[in-house]
Amino acid sequence: MKLQKGDKAPLFRLKSADGTEVGLQDLLTQCVIVYFYPKDNTPGCTIEAEEFSALASEFRAKNAVIVGISPDSPKCHQNFIEKKSLKVLLLSDNDKSVASAYGAYGTKMMYGKEVQGIIRSTFIIGQDGRIIESFYNVRAKGHAQKVFEELAK
Repeated sequence: MKLQKGDKAPLFRLKSADGTEVGLQDLLTQCVIVYFYPKDNTPGCTIEAEEFSALASEFRAKNAVIVGISPDSPKCHQNFIEKKSLKVLLLSDNDKSVASAYGAYGTKMMYGKEVQGIIRSTFIIGQDGRIIESFYNVRAKGHAQKVFEELAK
């Protein structure tokens, strides 16, 4: 099920790269940009993480925090953050339950075949916990800028 503007964002509590648990409720003092991506250190996911990191201070200036979620382990996230000097919060959804709740896990096309996996998706969540905007099946390159422009509206 895809989430749409006005829907209540599913709550979550996941481990971050340093092993601490972070929940959506903890972050709602600001807008929360949640993006789901398949795997650390892969070409598209690296582009997306680097572009969000490059705009992190602009997002902060608009009272927004960026959270990337993938099935990778906290240790894998830590390595990704250090290797690429990322400035985004990465959370580990190892059983893909949060991705499923957001409609960001399911059947997708990969190299012409149907596979089960993470569907690259992003959500802008307002301080009231409701979806301001949702983006499904996004292309990594240039996506962070599109999300920022939507937030700035």
